[in-house]
Amino acid sequence: MGLLAGAGNAAADGDDVHHQGGAVATLDGLKTYDSARLDLGDGKTKNIAAGLFEMSVEGSGRLQSYCIDIHNPTQDKAKYLETPWAQTSLGANENAGKILWILQNSYPQVDDLTALSQKSGAQGLTAKTAAAGTQVAIWRFSDGAKVEARDAQAEKLADWLEAQAQNLQEPKTSLTLEPNAVSGKAGGKLGPVTVRTDAGQVSVAASADAAGAGVKVTDKDGKALTSAGDGTELYFDVPEGTADGSASLTVRATTEIPVGRAFASPSKSQTQILAGSSESTVTADATANWATKGAIPSVTAEKNCAKGGVDVTASNEGDTPFTFELAGTEHTIEAGGSKTVTVPVDEDAAYDFTIEGPNGFSERFQGVLDCKTQGTPGTGTPGTDGDTPSSAPSPAGGSADDTTGGEGDLANTGGSSATPVIAGIAVALVVAGGAAMFFLRKKKAAAGE
Repeated sequence: MGLLAGAGNAAADGDDVHHQGGAVATLDGLKTYDSARLDLGDGKTKNIAAGLFEMSVEGSGRLQSYCIDIHNPTQDKAKYLETPWAQTSLGANENAGKILWILQNSYPQVDDLTALSQKSGAQGLTAKTAAAGTQVAIWRFSDGAKVEARDAQAEKLADWLEAQAQNLQEPKTSLTLEPNAVSGKAGGKLGPVTVRTDAGQVSVAASADAAGAGVKVTDKDGKALTSAGDGTELYFDVPEGTADGSASLTVRATTEIPVGRAFASPSKSQTQILAGSSESTVTADATANWATKGAIPSVTAEKNCAKGGVDVTASNEGDTPFTFELAGTEHTIEAGGSKTVTVPVDEDAAYDFTIEGPNGFSERFQGVLDCKTQGTPGTGTPGTDGDTPSSAPSPAGGSADDTTGGEGDLANTGGSSATPVIAGIAVALVVAGGAAMFFLRKKKAAAGE
């Protein structure tokens, strides 16, 4: 029940990452791109690839995205989770809505390149130069970067997009549940859990554990539900006399995910913003915990970029206090009460903590706090270490360390894929070593008694 910060790939597999709902995708790499030049300051520049990434969605579907995190690397085959703007660098970016306008008014949403050329004054655009110009314009707002497309027409498109952009509102989530954990006593309906979705309709299914215990998913009147829409309230109907336990439900839909949704990675791969979606699978889960007496907890967690940490909200619908330890501090939730604790996490650090309670209750939360873009060039600047991750195109010639603006240098839109992993492994080894020394000393002390 502690906190581990800095273990770079602690959440890399994503299996225990607490996702609030929506699409889960795997990065397939940079697919449609051209070259751009990034100003590093002090008269130095760097040639980088600029364009569209592609992702494959778990279940079904394909996504296209642009980078909104120029100074961070991509990790090969990284997992990505659909994420609210507030839990990324977009939350504190007053120009986030302008990025959405660019996405809606440029390639690939506008796939008539002749029309886009005429409107922008950029002649003879191709898919590659249109993607590069669009990415360059996005970087100017997402990262405040001094960056130009190397192709003259792509640069003209970037300038036009930058000048025309208007602030728009964040698009709706494709699918989430609020809250995604509830609790209460057996013999009643636990909830509500509210569906939030951009899809027309979602399917609703209880887990096998719920079905085995006789628990049903219903509306407030007790009518069993197998489908729902935006705003539908779901309840876990737990029969009286049901043994203490827990269960979950899953809502699922196939839909086009709204352009402009952010995608963040639990393995510290550069944050992306959605540029296009096929019909894709989206899911969200909620859990219920019930008992006949004692503490009956439910716990949720979400990143809080404004406070630089993770908000953990614990509720107790039981008749005795619920006490738990988090990050070295003990907290008590009185019967019928609720409390939110913000766990501080360093920027770019991994977190991993578990909260346990009575009757086998256990909730684990993992992720990486990635709320900021790097404001000044330095470690992690695109291609400065000469290592091109496999998710990016290989250099087309010349050295990846060339900062003179020479031809043919297409480094990745981010630094080495190995750097954060190496740093994470180092921290993890220090933590593991300290733990090993502790237990060895304890064993020796016990043996000497």
